Amino acid sequence: MKVILKEDVKGLGKKETMVEVSDGYARNFLFPKGLAVEASATNVNVMKTKKEAEKQKKDKELANAKALAEKIKSLQVVLKVKAGENGKLFGSITSKDISEKLKSDFNIDIDKKKIVMPDALKTVGTTELEVKIYPEVSTKLTVKIEQA
Repeated sequence: MKVILKEDVKGLGKKETMVEVSDGYARNFLFPKGLAVEASATNVNVMKTKKEAEKQKKDKELANAKALAEKIKSLQVVLKVKAGENGKLFGSITSKDISEKLKSDFNIDIDKKKIVMPDALKTVGTTELEVKIYPEVSTKLTVKIEQA
């Protein structure tokens, strides 16, 4: 019997996939627990429309992420902080500081976890950081730290 899974079932398949199972397994386990529905023509059409809508949504998100990446690439974030004589900062600049500055100056909301920093910035100067916007989309962001 062909069924469409409504949930991930260990050892059988992922959600929204069509699999072949024995009649007894489907009637006695999958259907009563709400894990699957029979693969009738209407249920197959519903599955296909859901997959198409999900694909369109992902394509739109990817396009938005690429546009945001191009916008971020051209920006330069300038942070003015107190520093000592040799250009060493009193404290450090973290991804949270950079995220907040992007939000306040350019109205771009980037999660601090998406800004890749090997370590906190502790000196005056210009640095390029990687920003991972979407799983396949990343860009460089120029951060300039100036002495206040």
